[in-house]
Amino acid sequence: MIDDSLTLVLDDARDQMRHSLEHLASELDTIRAGRANPAMLDGVRVEAYGTTVPLNQVAVTAAPQADLLTVSPYDKGTIGAIEKGITNANLGLNPTNNGAQILISIPPLTEERRRELAKTAKARTEDAKVSVRNVRKNAKNEIQKTAKDESLSEDMQYEAEESLQKLTDEMIGKAEAMMAKKEKDILSV
Repeated sequence: MIDDSLTLVLDDARDQMRHSLEHLASELDTIRAGRANPAMLDGVRVEAYGTTVPLNQVAVTAAPQADLLTVSPYDKGTIGAIEKGITNANLGLNPTNNGAQILISIPPLTEERRRELAKTAKARTEDAKVSVRNVRKNAKNEIQKTAKDESLSEDMQYEAEESLQKLTDEMIGKAEAMMAKKEKDILSV
């Protein structure tokens, strides 16, 4: 049975690792996989009303077709700023303005671009795995410190460290599964 103070350390580590995976999921959503997805525009920032705001605060995005995104501003006066923000986001997209909304045609991906996007997905997954390992390292140090400070048995410390390693392996496995799914989406034509 693991001591309550060690359980708290493990619970905190689990929360931090989950946060890393949630961040990875949002990062992978922004990588396009051949078909239009409003999440592709999540990182777009727009200069509006004297400040820089996320696109979703000034417009609604939709994907009415597999090769088309539409951006409908709440205020028609911001349409030029939205168009500029999309262009400046370096997503490789060319927005066109029809006066009422912005249309973004999603060109089909070349094989070279697919491989580039798959490489980006792998890099972001690797970053998430490093983050999970850093959480493990910090939690292990905290377990050792807590065990020493509270004069806990070596068996209890070992059990907590073993639980931490199982948690780390589980989270890294989930990150790899997310990456494999995204890579399959990207590379399928």
